[in-house]
Amino acid sequence: MSYSGDRILLANEREGKASRYRAWVVVCVALGSILFQVYVPRHIAFLGFLEMPLLVTVYFALVWRSQIGGLLIGAVIGLAQDSLSPHPLGMFGIIKTLVGYFSASVGVRIDVDHPFVRLLLGWFFFIFHQVVFWVMTRALLGRPLVLDWARTGIEGLLNGIVGVALFLFLDRLRQRN
Repeated sequence: MSYSGDRILLANEREGKASRYRAWVVVCVALGSILFQVYVPRHIAFLGFLEMPLLVTVYFALVWRSQIGGLLIGAVIGLAQDSLSPHPLGMFGIIKTLVGYFSASVGVRIDVDHPFVRLLLGWFFFIFHQVVFWVMTRALLGRPLVLDWARTGIEGLLNGIVGVALFLFLDRLRQRN
């Protein structure tokens, strides 16, 4: 038995393996999250805090455990979200690409199947998303934007809670070996 410094907090080799999904599941989930983000807050305003494309990006990057896969899913979802949002093209693409890469890096290192870990990651990546969006809006676009830390923290927690439920649902869509 040897200790590998590459992965920590993985109880067995099965937990270190990347999950597999059918292509149509990934496409439908990604498209559904983008359509949710665009249309649901228009009709149900109190759900405007949810960042479903972010949660889907984090989930697939975590379970695939591949930085390249995380980059690709983040870029595709981000650019598709950009094409339907009023923001300049590329804002969400850049942010979601970074989120995909970093969440895949986390997925390689630790066991991400525990609900509390998923809650923390959902919260953290929401705050990361908002901070990077704030920096890019101020630095690249030169537009003033206020970042309300208390609101961002609460919305991050709510996104983390929704993320845990979403991740449990998406776990059921895994391709069986």
